[in-house]
Amino acid sequence: MSERWKYQIKMGGFWGIFMIIFMTLFEIKEKPFMEQISSTNFYIRAGIYLAVGIFGLGYYNWKQKMKSEKIDKQ
Repeated sequence: MSERWKYQIKMGGFWGIFMIIFMTLFEIKEKPFMEQISSTNFYIRAGIYLAVGIFGLGYYNWKQKMKSEKIDKQ
């Protein structure tokens, strides 16, 4: 696996997991935890958060990292 994908999975995956936990805790007053994780909606949202984190945020952060390394080399 390339360094880019390792970086994207690490950074974007962290953000996706953080958002899943945050949104679950945010809705805990309205729905109990077990009811939340037993619904299909939970898994759809979890998949979307992870995908956006890895492919969106992870890619953006990778580009920013490459840009800053390129500036540092000059």
